[in-house]
Amino acid sequence: MTFKIHRGTQEVGGSCVEIWTDTTRIVVDIGMPLVMANGQEFNFKQYEKLSTQELVEQGILPAIDGLYENANSKVDGILISHYHQDHHGFLSYADTSIPVFTGEATKQILEFSEEFFNGKQLENQFQTFAKDRSFSIGDITIRPYWMDHSAFDAYGFLIEADGQRIFYSGDFRGHGRKGKVFKWFLHNAPQNVDYLLMEGTTIGRGRQSFPTEEELEEKFIDVFKSTQEINLINTSAQNIDRIVTIYRACKRTSKLMVVDVYTAAIMKEMASYATIPFPSASFPEIRVMYPYFLSRMIADKIGKEFLYQFQPFKITKEEISERRKEIVFLIRPSMKTDLDRIGKLENGNFIYSMWSGYLKQPKTDSFVNHLRSKGFAFHQIHTSGHADIATLKEMVTAMKPKNLVPIHTFDGDEYKDIFTTVQVKRALDGEMIR
Repeated sequence: MTFKIHRGTQEVGGSCVEIWTDTTRIVVDIGMPLVMANGQEFNFKQYEKLSTQELVEQGILPAIDGLYENANSKVDGILISHYHQDHHGFLSYADTSIPVFTGEATKQILEFSEEFFNGKQLENQFQTFAKDRSFSIGDITIRPYWMDHSAFDAYGFLIEADGQRIFYSGDFRGHGRKGKVFKWFLHNAPQNVDYLLMEGTTIGRGRQSFPTEEELEEKFIDVFKSTQEINLINTSAQNIDRIVTIYRACKRTSKLMVVDVYTAAIMKEMASYATIPFPSASFPEIRVMYPYFLSRMIADKIGKEFLYQFQPFKITKEEISERRKEIVFLIRPSMKTDLDRIGKLENGNFIYSMWSGYLKQPKTDSFVNHLRSKGFAFHQIHTSGHADIATLKEMVTAMKPKNLVPIHTFDGDEYKDIFTTVQVKRALDGEMIR
């Protein structure tokens, strides 16, 4: 068995690993980069008019034989660890005849997002797997392990062939609402694997531990109680752990939780897989606001029927203004125009609940300053979607790998000083390891 990390040994994001035997070839994740080689934020818009071949030649797409159309011999399968863009963002360039293996909820999110934003169906041939149940692609056997991560449906993979074993950690942590999942993994992890490809997103940021979602819940409650005006929260609609945390804080403080129609749809989709609150008769304390431009886009690309599904739970801008003192409103910078049309929206709390690096983006910075000018108090309540160093060490201790390979990290050189009980193999992007 041979593997090659096409991207991820020197950066966070854009993860892509190729693994093959004499008869079978698979790709694990095909993510879009987060940053350029010079450290600036990656913006795919400047490349989207290029052909697939041109993207490969410029090093944007990974150079993998058989992954794209018109190849003589196709890759046998693609594994997607979870639904974050930096792990699946280039999937649309893969030949659609190649089977794509994902968790069921990940498949739903990918298909839903494609329809929601682009108004079309994904043409990939999806096959879903169940956690902890092995399946085969050719002579390669894969066992998915469910992981605690800010993406609801995230997996690591044990990959076996030719009597050798690789474990790909994907993205994980131990302090989310699925912390027990990681504890289970520690007691059931495969041991003495030949290579552990382990993410190290937080390496280089110090050795502090991260707050749990339960601890964030208490912080939200404290802020909700601190003012009699509206609470605005900027968070990701796909961070289901955070949505649940905010909902629980609202319930405990008798607040009305308001979400936009996209967030409402995500919540409803995920409720099929776990006890997730979503706008419905079962959760009357959740209401749906319809941003103007977003609603027009949905009506044009998907249809008005999609919008109408949440009509019984709609809240108007006028009602938000009237009930502002009891409302917690999940917002995004793109909703600035809608917020400006809500009367008396001032002197409340603005809570930023995402990675702090996004605050440097001009659009986000402008949005925050706009709210400050309206008298909003700024708060940051967030925890990482990735493992702290203590948790990374727990995985290494439990698995006892023969070789540890840094991936999904800017600071791979630090692994040898942190994980002193194992052999650290410092790979390079594009290096072939047998």
